[in-house]
Amino acid sequence: MKIIIGNKNYSSWSLRGWLAAKQSGLSFEEIVVPLYGENWEASKQDGEIRPSSGKVPLLWDGETVVWDSLAMMEYLADKVGRDRFWPKDDTARGMARSMVAEMHSSFQALRSECPMNVRKRFEGFEPSETCRADILRILTLWAEARSRFGNGGPYLFGTFGAADIFFAPVVSRFISYEVAVPGFAAAYMQAMWEHEWMQAWIEASENEEWVIEQYETVS
Repeated sequence: MKIIIGNKNYSSWSLRGWLAAKQSGLSFEEIVVPLYGENWEASKQDGEIRPSSGKVPLLWDGETVVWDSLAMMEYLADKVGRDRFWPKDDTARGMARSMVAEMHSSFQALRSECPMNVRKRFEGFEPSETCRADILRILTLWAEARSRFGNGGPYLFGTFGAADIFFAPVVSRFISYEVAVPGFAAAYMQAMWEHEWMQAWIEASENEEWVIEQYETVS
């Protein structure tokens, strides 16, 4: 099994797919394809990433190819057991699925104004009203998950799972853009940032030589 991802410093969707692969417990080969580099257009036509029209991440499992981070996570959950990713409690699982789906399809202002840049800290960032609404919505979701289902550990639903995988890039964005958050959110973000897999991703991103200039300044 192998997973094809983009630059670890910038590729939020790659982080989700990679964390899902780590959570599965299965061994996999990791292939990094630099985004928007000199050979990017040619790379998108390569046989291994052609099925997704050049989008990352992709998962190859023998002859099976799965693209899109949510599809990858669901594929892996089918292979190793859904309890590894989702809460066992029906009510908690329903909320976790809804949060993951909303994260997958929403929060366009946050994505646009705060591209993921693990290495960078943007001082004095002022989000738009639409972006502020996205931030408030995310914090509200985190607060409900933690208060209702977080007794079993420091993560959204207690133990590390699908919801944490999908909000991991948001944690990185909040840190990079120095978003002010209440204490419970700061504690959750610290737990996420200190997770061994996040630390491995952060270290790798800091060692990358690639720079995408458009993600290095606040517009």
